[in-house]
Parts: sequence; C-alpha cells; structure tokens
Amino acid sequence: MEKLHQYQGITGRFHQLRDNIKELYHGFDDEESTNIVQRAKQTILGQLKGNTSANKDYSHIFRCKSRSELIRVSAAVMGIEFSYAAETAFVSPTLLKIGVEHQHMTLVWALSPLVGFFLCPILGSLSDRCKLNMGRRRPFILLLSIGVVFGLLLVPNGESLGYWFGDEHQYPPNVFSVSNMTQNTTHNTHSSSKNSHPWGIFFTVLGTVLLDFDADACQSPSRAYLLDVCVPEDHAKGLSTFTIMAGLGGFFGYSMGGLNWDDTEIGRRLGGHVKAVFSIITVIFVACVTLTITSFTEIPLWALSGSENNDSRKEQAQLEVPLSTYGAIDIDVSCKNAENKEQLITGTTSDPTSTLNDVDETSFTELPEPLTQTIEVENLQQTQSSVQIESLSHYLLSIIYMPHSLRMVCLTNLFCWMAHVCYSLYFTDFVGEAIFNGDPKATEGSNPQIRYEEGIRFGCWGMAMYSLSCACYSLVIDKLIQRFRAKLVYVGGLFFYCTGMALMALTRAKISVILFSWTAGVMYSTLFTMPYLLVAHYHYLSTFELDENGQAKHGSGVRGLGTDVAIISSMVFLAQFILSMCMGTIIKLSGTTTAVIYTASFLSLCGAFSATKIMYLDL
Repeated sequence: MEKLHQYQGITGRFHQLRDNIKELYHGFDDEESTNIVQRAKQTILGQLKGNTSANKDYSHIFRCKSRSELIRVSAAVMGIEFSYAAETAFVSPTLLKIGVEHQHMTLVWALSPLVGFFLCPILGSLSDRCKLNMGRRRPFILLLSIGVVFGLLLVPNGESLGYWFGDEHQYPPNVFSVSNMTQNTTHNTHSSSKNSHPWGIFFTVLGTVLLDFDADACQSPSRAYLLDVCVPEDHAKGLSTFTIMAGLGGFFGYSMGGLNWDDTEIGRRLGGHVKAVFSIITVIFVACVTLTITSFTEIPLWALSGSENNDSRKEQAQLEVPLSTYGAIDIDVSCKNAENKEQLITGTTSDPTSTLNDVDETSFTELPEPLTQTIEVENLQQTQSSVQIESLSHYLLSIIYMPHSLRMVCLTNLFCWMAHVCYSLYFTDFVGEAIFNGDPKATEGSNPQIRYEEGIRFGCWGMAMYSLSCACYSLVIDKLIQRFRAKLVYVGGLFFYCTGMALMALTRAKISVILFSWTAGVMYSTLFTMPYLLVAHYHYLSTFELDENGQAKHGSGVRGLGTDVAIISSMVFLAQFILSMCMGTIIKLSGTTTAVIYTASFLSLCGAFSATKIMYLDL
C-alpha cells in the first residue's frame, strides 16, 4: 500500500480517500437506525480484542517518512498552538476585564499546572500500557483533544453562561457594544465591579483550566506518536517538523487575534471579536487533530504481550508484519537505498528472534517487509517472553527514580519553560501597560483604556513574529545540530533568548516588541526540539548513564518512552505553577509589568547554564 501511494501521488490519494469515504457512507447507510447503539458498542469492544488488527500492514514503521508525511503526523500540534494563541492573547485581558485582580489572575494560571504536573506523567505511563487496537498514543490524543474543544467553547462564552446561571445584568442593554478587542461585550464605568460576574468568572476559569491543561498534556502523546512511527534517522527531522507546525500554528493564531474581527461580517455574525477568533480556531483544531490520528496506524501493544492465548498466538505467528520498535527503534533501519533494505530483510528472516535479544520496553520490533513464511508458534512464544512489558507500577516508580541524565534534562526544561511562560502568558498585558501606557480597568472609552486595547492588539503581532521565527528556525535546527553538535545549539539558543528579553525590557519600544520577539521563537523551537531529541537518543542507545571513564553504561532497567516524554513535558506545568504563585507578587512589588520580561531573561540564563551539564553522548 505504501509503495502504491508513492506512485499514486496526491491526486491518486485523493481519489482513494474519496472512494473510502463513499464506501463507509454506503455501509453506514445500509445499517438500520436501530443498530447505531449496537454498532458503537461493537466498535468499542473491538478495540479491546487482541486480533482485530492482525491483518493490518505496519511496514510504514520501518521506512523514512517524507516531509509531507511528517507534516501530517505533526498537524495536531499546529491545532494546539492555534488554541494556545487564543488562550495566551485573550484569557488574561478577559479575566482582568470581568473584575479579577492581577494577583488573583495569576493564581488562575496555577490551577491547571497543579493538576497537570501530577497527572501528565501518569497519563504517559498509561499510554505505555495501553492495549487498544487503535494504538497507545492516539486514544490519549483524542481524549485530551475533547478537553481542548470544551475549553475553546467555555472561555469566550463564560460571561454569557454566567448570565444564564443567574449573574445580574447590572447595566441597561444600550451601554453594551461589540467594539472591544479582548472581550465580546464592553462595559461602562461600573464594569470594574469585582463581584459582578461570579458565574461568568467560574465558567471562564473552568474553560481556562481545561484548555491549558489539555493543550499542554496533549503534546506528550503527540510527540511520542511521532517518535513511535518514525525510524531513528527521522527523529531530528520529525521533531523539527513538529516545531515548524507549532510555530506556524502560533503565527496564524496570533495573527488572527491581531485583526479586528468586529469590523468584519464574520465577527458580527459570530458575536464579536473574541467569539469569532475562538470559533474559527475550534474548527481548525478539530481538522488538525483529525489529520494526525488518521495519518499512520500504530502497532498495538497486545501483539507483543505474552498473555495472549494460543489461538491468538497462532494468528500472530502468521502475521505478514514483523518487528519494529515503538519508542526508539533499535534496529538500524536504513531507508536510503534498496540494497540496505534487502540486507536488513535477509538478516531478520534468517533468525526472526535474534533481533530481540537486548530489546528494552521501548522497542517493538517488526520485520521491515512482509514475510512469506510462517514463524513457528514456539519461536514466537520465545520472542514474546524476551520482550519486557512492565507493570503500571513500574512505570510510575520510574517517574520518581530517574537517572541523573534525565534529571538534568528536566531541570533545564523547567528553566526554559519558566522563561517562556513569563513571555507567553503575560506578554500582551506587558505591551498594553508598559509600552502603550494603558490601563485594563480604566473607564470605557478613556485614553488609557483605548491605549491598553491597542497594546493588546500590537502584542498579538509581536507574538505572531515569535511564532514565525520559531517555524523558520526549526527549518534549520536539525542541520545546525549536525554541524555544531547538540550542546552548542541548546546553550546558544537559550543565551540568545536571554539577550533578546533583556534588550526588550531595557528599551520598552514598539520596535523592540517586533524585533526581539524573534528571539523568543528561537527559544521555543529549542525547548520544543532538544529535550525530546535527547530522550529519544537515550532510548535508542538504551543508555542513561556514563561510567567513570566516560563510557556508556547500559542500564538494565526498563523505561517507557511515553513516560519519559511525559515527565519532560510536565515541566511546563511545574514552571507555570511556580510563576503563577509568585508573578503577581513580583509585579506588585516592582510596580511594573516590565519585571516579567526581566524575569524571563534571568531564567533563560539559568537554563543555559544547566544545559551545559546535560549528557549529550554522541549527539
């Protein structure tokens, strides 16, 4: 099928997709309406059976992916960044406008990380143990995406829902307008009443927590899915593509926030600027996630579990699909020419069990091409017994007991995320107050209030530039790693961001917002790529420590790739929680939001120093 796709091209794939949709539609149309519930029940139960996907072709796991295929696998993160753009640009101003104080508003950002820091690694461990036929990562991508959609619906409609639940309309209808950039309705001088929207604040905060947690948590299975379906040679290219898609999502998302949708017909029909942005982004997010989860079939975990019955083992023994790793692939799969591919096939078919002798948990080995001969059941059972499928408790303990190499990656990623969160969550507010001298709580129509909204809009363009620079830098980061090595790229990217933020805080000019925001893109691309490339490299080499002589010390313990990716990703929750607890106090003591940018610069410097202590092996 994969070879057929190579000859078909885009047009052939489109026609095949069209025919598949027609076939599904006619099949569904033939079913009676009374069987819908039963059909859904059979579909769900079918995911738990260990042989329903036994006839599927998994050969795509063992070949290099084209850039277009990597773009499709990474599409979900583009949708996530669209939602991030709406969240970071509008949530803080919206909370301030409905009466939440600066100090309390920062505490709102602490709710999601408080949940995510503990729950995200557990979700990663659960994904390592997921035995659904759909795979191990895609069910979690789908589940967390549903939470993102609910968040995208609640945030712009929180105040309206509050009125439905009993919030009083304290102003006559004629004092409302749709001219506000950051909120669908604007208020008169009484709009700053702190307790005017208790239910509205509740639903807005609930939407913020759902959107923030699920968007952050969804990135972990998305990255693990990318690493699972790619050979090691594609990891750097795949992660850079992942970051490019993230940068483009942020660029277009922030650009949408920079436009004045109130002056458009779409904005008026959708209920104002904020509702228009969130509604369009919701549609884009659903489309992006759909592209990702339909891109490549995952190899289900049950295929290697030794707990299947003999009948299931006999069916598995006749699979024309073989062994590939689902984490870091341990077989040296070369996709550069047919000769290497032939060599690999010859080596694996002569002894189908020999390739599994030293495979850790993150390996799922499959023969790269369909086999014509049947593997004996005894040999397959021996193969299954050699693969270590650890219990959930083992993965949970691996979260606590980490090797020093992973602890240093976590510490560096923590500093990186703290520096980036300072910029992303409070940047538009910084531009509106410190650069445009605006006031979010000023009287409606007054000069300070107008300047603040202009600053928010201008800040969106600054963040669009940071996302664009992230996408541009991600195009070359894998080449920079090959030429200058990973350590120099990692440390250099963080120091570059440190310098840019310091200059932005010192100058406090409009041109600085646009110019130095490009350094934030370099930082974002770095923290999106380097930690996960290092973790994948550790798993590929099964090496997490070095001995006294600096030689690789192969660990005997089994670690799950999904668990480790989730641990690294959970640093964003810890970073956000720490900053949420102290940033309000820092702003209050300093008397200016410029302190946010100075803090970002200092934390990035700490991250650069920590990155010098990371174990890079031969990367």
